[in-house]
Amino acid sequence: MNRFPRVMGLRSGYDPAEVDALIGRIESTLGRGARDVEPVTADDVRRATFRPKRGGYHETAVDFALEAFVVALETQARSPVRLAMAEPTGEMLREEWFESQAARVERVAFRPARMGTGYNEDEVDAFLDRIVATLRGTTEYPVTAKEVREARFSTVLLRSGYLISDVDAFLAGISDVLEQRVIPS
Repeated sequence: MNRFPRVMGLRSGYDPAEVDALIGRIESTLGRGARDVEPVTADDVRRATFRPKRGGYHETAVDFALEAFVVALETQARSPVRLAMAEPTGEMLREEWFESQAARVERVAFRPARMGTGYNEDEVDAFLDRIVATLRGTTEYPVTAKEVREARFSTVLLRSGYLISDVDAFLAGISDVLEQRVIPS
């Protein structure tokens, strides 16, 4: 599998097998891959080095991706408890909790993408509006947790866009919230 563009000609790039192994560990740590892989920290990613290999992965592309993964890992480390686990019981009614989550979605502010590559802001904002309507129970076409986990957005180059790792991390927490939202049939 080619995760990144490769260098051309006789040039050397990062060893694809080593890069893919690290990316696999990162995805596992972020909850997107196999669970039987040793977790990785943001510092581990910063310290990572790869052997040069002729025709390997383009270094700049890998470095930019790893920078985004560092942000995602640091974000996860700051808030290791998933949002859905924080659901209150007892004094706060279930609907009030879902309303508080809808308000949280409305208030979210993603950092701008660096180096001109990020998610299309209009697409993300429209999807968040659908999530809010689902949490409030005001739509005939609710979004499922599975749809949130599988959401894909266009990327933009050289114009404003949302930092991909911020959007992905936020949506991971919201998908857990939607798992608990029983939608009447």
